[in-house]
Amino acid sequence: MHFLKMAFIEHDIADQERFNLLLLEPGEIYFEDYSVTYFPKGVLKKDQERKSQKGHLKICSKSIVFVPKALQLPILKLPLKNVTSIEEWSGDLFSRVDKDKVMKITSSVAVKMKENNIIGPYSFVKEASDYTFQLDYVSVDDCLPQMCQLHRASTLPPGEQTAMINAIVLSRQSRCKFNTSWLEDLYEKIQFETQGDRILPLVTNPGRIMLTCKRLYFQPFNNIEKVPVIKIRLKDISRVIERRFLLRKIGIEIFCKEGAPYSHIYLSLPTAEERKKLMETILNQKELQLEDSSHDDVMIKWQSKNMSNYDYLMYLNSQADRSFCDLTQYPVMPWIITDFTSPAIDLGDEKIYRDLKKPIGALNEERIQKMRERYREMPDPKFLYGSHYSTPGYVLFYLARIAPEYVLCLQNGKFDKPDRMFNSLDDTWGNCLEGAADFKELIPEFFDGNGEFLLNKGVSNFGIRQDGRQIGDVELPPWAEDHCDFIAKMRGALESDYASQNLHNWIDLIFGYKQRGEEAEKSDNVFYYMTYEGEVDLEKIEDPNERARIEIQIMEFGQTPKQLFTKPHPPRFTEDGLRHHSFTTLSSSSQENEEPAMKETESSESAESRAAYSAPSCLSLDEIAALHVTHKHSLHKSCVTGLQLTEDGCNVFSVSQDTMLKMYSLEEQRQLRSFNVSNMALSSCLVMPDNKTIVVGSWDNFVYFYSIEFGRILDTLKAHDDAVSSVIWKKKILLTASWDSTAKVWQFTPPSEPHNFDPAVFIGQLDHESGVSCQDVDETGSLLVSGTKEGQVIIWDINSLYPIAEMKIHDGTVNAVAFSFDGRRLISCGADSLLKIIDVDTQTEVFVKNVGHQILCLGWCESVVLCGTENGDLEMWDVNKASVVSTVKGHDEPVTCIDVRTKCVLTGDKGGGICVWKPT
Repeated sequence: MHFLKMAFIEHDIADQERFNLLLLEPGEIYFEDYSVTYFPKGVLKKDQERKSQKGHLKICSKSIVFVPKALQLPILKLPLKNVTSIEEWSGDLFSRVDKDKVMKITSSVAVKMKENNIIGPYSFVKEASDYTFQLDYVSVDDCLPQMCQLHRASTLPPGEQTAMINAIVLSRQSRCKFNTSWLEDLYEKIQFETQGDRILPLVTNPGRIMLTCKRLYFQPFNNIEKVPVIKIRLKDISRVIERRFLLRKIGIEIFCKEGAPYSHIYLSLPTAEERKKLMETILNQKELQLEDSSHDDVMIKWQSKNMSNYDYLMYLNSQADRSFCDLTQYPVMPWIITDFTSPAIDLGDEKIYRDLKKPIGALNEERIQKMRERYREMPDPKFLYGSHYSTPGYVLFYLARIAPEYVLCLQNGKFDKPDRMFNSLDDTWGNCLEGAADFKELIPEFFDGNGEFLLNKGVSNFGIRQDGRQIGDVELPPWAEDHCDFIAKMRGALESDYASQNLHNWIDLIFGYKQRGEEAEKSDNVFYYMTYEGEVDLEKIEDPNERARIEIQIMEFGQTPKQLFTKPHPPRFTEDGLRHHSFTTLSSSSQENEEPAMKETESSESAESRAAYSAPSCLSLDEIAALHVTHKHSLHKSCVTGLQLTEDGCNVFSVSQDTMLKMYSLEEQRQLRSFNVSNMALSSCLVMPDNKTIVVGSWDNFVYFYSIEFGRILDTLKAHDDAVSSVIWKKKILLTASWDSTAKVWQFTPPSEPHNFDPAVFIGQLDHESGVSCQDVDETGSLLVSGTKEGQVIIWDINSLYPIAEMKIHDGTVNAVAFSFDGRRLISCGADSLLKIIDVDTQTEVFVKNVGHQILCLGWCESVVLCGTENGDLEMWDVNKASVVSTVKGHDEPVTCIDVRTKCVLTGDKGGGICVWKPT
């Protein structure tokens, strides 16, 4: 999966010229550029031409910046809040100087930057002084009104200043229209046009957004970009993601395919409504060809080890609104290794790993005890940690060596004290473990790339440490040969067995159910309330100053990712991770109105041996991909509702809504039996292991037991008060389901001889809110899953007759449900055309796909699910890769039932036909 890396380093304004938006305050807007000549203070008239400086004057929302052409001279920034006056110059005329082209700015502070073109701490000249500029091509009247307007805004409190600047921006934008001459093709039809901002880390650049039927255009209102208009072909776009920007749902991030001229663009719109319109319009364009993969299938790919831990964490970060373009919501990664002092490291040794069940702040027991005590005495809103695990400052702490200008922008022109910088892995980990207010996690760069962020290439002067050493490369652990080896070993640790087995616990803390509320408190995972999404509604804060204060506070504290899971995250599958269910004896005292309870069988076996099982032999993936119809028969007059192949593979039994039970010989290619079981439609059938008894469910509320040898009904069971929809047998337990909103559990042992038939004995009843349409039992016989007509899926413990989980996962009838062979997952399909896979332990949806048509029946064969569709197709899904292996046409009518056996698949359709499928 492709992710944008280090956008703040690679963005295309950083190397355009000496001036870039990082020289301004975070979020400050650059408006205009004027060619000027600067006359430094104190220069004598005779030296004016010789010592004057040619350059450009940049008019920005909070400052005026002079950029000299000579690289050895410093850039001069005059913060508007420190400016006392801006006026037309009225002194003695210099030679060859037009009076109406000269302005004087008086400021008490001037900031000098990039002297000799070296990135270093800014120099602040704090003395009142006049700064005189001659405009080369325009008059003072052309720029003075705007500068004075921005100067007035600078005198207001922060919130009111922001509101006034926004009004100025809006006024300018309303006067600017998209220049249609920049359209690549004059025949392009304009679909949508609005104003918006291009977002880069600490940078906001306003412009005009234009969407046509072929391209997305962004035209900035200034000349800071490399090109006048950014053009992105719709066919180059691979992903379009809605984002939360500055706590508002107004962002949209667009990723392009590899090789496209632009890899990515992040835009923010004025309102959530505008964002929604743009999003809908883009998605409706025919030229758009997004990646053909559902986001909902990613979890199952990760569980099945078809996706790395790193890529899965990056995916979760993206889903939780974390972006490389937003330092306030930068992707967060976990500390994995805790040993940064040993000469060698063994990634197979669990002792070197961090406990992923605990947040950073709770790893030190002594520290967390003190915080708990403070927490108990604290008034509401309480918090354990006064700082966050991910903030812009923490991100740039790690990346200062490759992003020095970002550090200076964020920290008002200063680097941190040399001894407090990121100098050593061991020192940094030690501070995170011991420090009173240091709880930061890691960033993706620790696990991907070549580790250049660990090297000091000498482009900046960070200062001298107290021991006299200059800031050099980050000191690596002894076990790392160099920065590349360090990244490789960190990645190896992230992909290790230990991390794979425990990573879901860290996901619960950062993205999941332990992020908030009672579970967060139990897990020592409570941060300041303003870090959580939805805790503060900025739109309802009318006081602009209060709103500005809260925005700044939230950004400084960091932002907790959007919560993605409200239940425990499923673990990754391990080689020996087969799920085992314990068997317990049902106590008759715990049931009402029941017959004798289930008897424990095979007492000589241990509980472990009874619980263990091996998946039945089945078709391989290659065989499934090669399935084709070998025989096709029309056995019934109406819909086939159930069918099964005998264990010897010789005969097919089927039932239908035509009331008939039929037996067909595959060897002789002829019908051997046809028996009218009931006066009403039949719903299901199953063949007992002895191949002598058939159990049939009927719409007349009865279950019938049919003897193959004698060709007659052995017993009739009044099972329900409405149609029997399904019958299942496993380990001497018969399970029946009905439209009467119940499923029932019976003890039933097939007779060794017809005359020794013992009737089924009632064990208990499982109540539902609506009719039960389908059911399945796991291989151990201890779990039942049932689906209802109202879209509910329930997992039951058969031994206790209690529901383990209830989920409303479909709109309309659940057509089919099935357990995987290992019992860890179940699959369901419904009338809403959705195919879903659920993790049994956590009840988390690990895969969701709208297939565009109804799937009516399911058969699970190891890692492949075979689906019968309403189109008459047999679809093969590889659930580990969440993709279709193949789709084969076998029926002219909807496929209504399926039976998967060794080297063979049977399907029945709505018209009464049956197909036998075998691999080539």
